Amino acid sequence: MSKPGKFITFEGGEGVGKSTNIQWCAEWLMAQGVEVLVTREPGGTPIAELIRNKLLKAHHAEPMMPMTELLLMFAARAQHLQAVIEPALQNGIWVLCDRFTDSTIAYQGFGRGLELETIDTLKQLAQGNLEPDCTFLLDAPVSVGMSRARGRSIETGEQTDRFETEALAFFERVRDGFHTLAATHSRFVIIDAEQPLERVQSELAVSLEVLRGA
Repeated sequence: MSKPGKFITFEGGEGVGKSTNIQWCAEWLMAQGVEVLVTREPGGTPIAELIRNKLLKAHHAEPMMPMTELLLMFAARAQHLQAVIEPALQNGIWVLCDRFTDSTIAYQGFGRGLELETIDTLKQLAQGNLEPDCTFLLDAPVSVGMSRARGRSIETGEQTDRFETEALAFFERVRDGFHTLAATHSRFVIIDAEQPLERVQSELAVSLEVLRGA
């Protein structure tokens, strides 16, 4: 039976470079002979991607209630875990995931103000005892991240998602949430996303090397 794969999540606010650095980490690991699956949340399966589109890209005339948003996040996560993440880990594949439950706690808990106990109950239902082996928190001031996110939307022509239209105070609460989580859980590695990309990736490589030897 193969050794279980590592589960690595990438967290942070808008515009901190998660997509770029996940791809870089995947290529670095594959160069070391590690089998890798890159995925994202919400999403990662056809059903979960449908939920993602309703959550992020659809600007509804009817306001989406915070609890509805939370339940949809965990509905997508339950599908993603059972259909993709858990089977991959059991087969020795390393899973690199763009956002996971820490984002739900930061955005819907700290950002929206939903009860953390409610989120924890849903977390237990959806994922049981599964936790990431390592969580990279790519951290930058909100003003920097939002400026990058807006620039990316203009450059690519992507539709701005519902979260990117929130006020700065919302994103400050989200960032505070991530910092609170990082101070609580030793699996977090905080990376200064404001520094040059080469430095960011050098720090990522150091942590990946440690994980390979674990």
